[in-house]
Amino acid sequence: MAFMQGYPKAHQNRIHGSDKSIRKTRVNLLKAAGLNFILLQILFLGLFCYIFGAIWQQSSHIHNMNVLFVDYDGSVLGTAVRDAYKTLQGKTFPTLQEMPSERFPTLGDVKEAVCRTNYWGAIYTSMGASERLANALPGGVAADTYNRSDVLTFVWNEARYSTIVDPDIQGTLITLSSTARVAYSAINGTGALQILNSTDPAAISVFTNPWQLTSVNLQETSQGSRLIYNTLVIILILIQEFFYLGTINGLYAAFKIYAKLYPHRIIAYRNCISLAYTFCGSLCVTGAIWAFRGDWDVNSNQFGLTWAVLWLFAHVNFLWLDVFTIWTPPQYVPMLLITWIVFNVSSILVPFELSPGFYRWSYAMPAHEVFQTLIHIWSKGCNPQLYYALPTLFVLELVGLLLGVVGVYRRCHYAVVVEEAADAAFRDRVAVALATEKRLAVERKQRIAEGGSEDVIEEEKREEEELEDVIREEDKSLQRKHTKVAQDCRYGPAFPLAFNNDPSDSSVNSTSQGV
Repeated sequence: MAFMQGYPKAHQNRIHGSDKSIRKTRVNLLKAAGLNFILLQILFLGLFCYIFGAIWQQSSHIHNMNVLFVDYDGSVLGTAVRDAYKTLQGKTFPTLQEMPSERFPTLGDVKEAVCRTNYWGAIYTSMGASERLANALPGGVAADTYNRSDVLTFVWNEARYSTIVDPDIQGTLITLSSTARVAYSAINGTGALQILNSTDPAAISVFTNPWQLTSVNLQETSQGSRLIYNTLVIILILIQEFFYLGTINGLYAAFKIYAKLYPHRIIAYRNCISLAYTFCGSLCVTGAIWAFRGDWDVNSNQFGLTWAVLWLFAHVNFLWLDVFTIWTPPQYVPMLLITWIVFNVSSILVPFELSPGFYRWSYAMPAHEVFQTLIHIWSKGCNPQLYYALPTLFVLELVGLLLGVVGVYRRCHYAVVVEEAADAAFRDRVAVALATEKRLAVERKQRIAEGGSEDVIEEEKREEEELEDVIREEDKSLQRKHTKVAQDCRYGPAFPLAFNNDPSDSSVNSTSQGV
C-alpha cells in the first residue's frame, strides 16, 4: 500500500518467524508474555472482587445504621410510630433506637446527637401533638390553626455520605412516616370518626392528612458534583501525584542529581518542590469544588480548611507513592499504583456500616481519613472524627518523610555505584578492544613474516569483524555482571521531559528510566 512506502526499512534485515535463530527468543517472549498475562489477570480480578465486595449486598446492611427515636408526645402518635417500625423492621431498614425524653430534654440535644454521629438520623414526635390533632377533628379554630409540620420531625446530615443517606435515611424515614399514618388510623380511626366534624372542610383535611413529616437537614448537600467527591476527586488527586512524581524523578535522573549533590540538599529541594506542587494542586481541586458547588451553603473559612486538608492528603500520597517506588521493582510499580487507588477509593465508597467487617482495616487509608475530615469541615463540625483522622494523616506524613529520606540516601548510594560501574565497564571495553587489536596486529606481522599473500582488504575486514565480535561478547559479559547493580538502583517511575533548557545536553535529552 502507498502509506507503507514511507517506511522502506520496515522489512530490512528481518527474520522469518520459523527461523531457528529466533526460536529461543520466541519462547522467552511467550513465557514473559504469559507470566505477565497471568499476573495482571490475577491482580485485576482481585481488585474487582475487593471493590465489589466493599459494596456487596449493601441493602442488607442498612440495619447497621441506627436512627434515634424520641417520643415527646407520649401518646397515640408515638404508638403509631412504634407499630410502623415493627412492620418495616428488617435488614433493609435502619435500626430505630428509642430513648426516653429525659435523655434528650430539648430538641437541641437531638440535633447534637446526630451532629456528633452517635446516630445517622433522628425522628421525634412533638410534645402534645396527639392532643392538638384530637382537638382539631371537631373543627373550628383548632382545625383552622392546626400545624401539620409540628407533629413528626426527623433530623439528618446530608453532607455525611449524601448519596447514601438520601435513600437510606431520608427515604426510609419518609416511608416510616407514611406507614405510621396508616398505623395511626388503625389505632385511632374509630375514635377519630366519632369526633370528626364532617361539615368542616378544615377538620376533614386534618383527618385525611394528619401530619406532614418535617425535615431538619444539618447541612444540605444536593449539588450534582457531590457524586464524585469520594470517587473521581480522590482518584485524580492520586494520579496527579503519581505523574508529577514521575516528572521529578525524570528531572533528577536526567540531570544526574543523585550523583552530584549531597543527600540533605536533595531531600530539602525534593520536599520543597513536592510541597509547592501539592499546595497548588490542592488549591486547584478546592477551587473546582467551589466553582461547581451551586447553592451549597459553604463559606470562605471552609474553603481554606478544605484546601489545607487536601494539601496534606496530596503530600501524604506523594510521599508514599515515592516510598513504594523506591523499594518496588519497576515492573511492579503500575500494579502497585492501581492497587493503592482501589484500596483508597474502596475505603470511602460507602460507610463501614454498609460493608463487611473485614473492610474496617481501611481506617488506615489516607483517603478515609481525609474524607471524614472533609465531612467535618463541610457540615460545620457535625462529623467529629478528627480525633483519629488527623493524627493518622500526620503519622502517615511523618513516616513517609522518614522513609523518603532513607530512599534519597539509597538512591544517592546506588547512583554513584552505577557511575563507577559504567566507568569500569568503559575501561574494560577499551582494554579488551586494545588487547584484541594488538593481538590481531601481531598475527598480521607473523603472517607477513611467514610470506603470506592474503588480500589486504579482506584481512582488514576479517579483523574488524573479529574485533566487533569480541567487543559484543564483552558487552554481554559486562551487562550480566552489572545486572544486580542496575536492579538495586531504583529511581522510581520517570517520564521523559517535555521541556529542556539545554538542548545540547545529551544526558537531559535521553529518555529517562521509565516504569
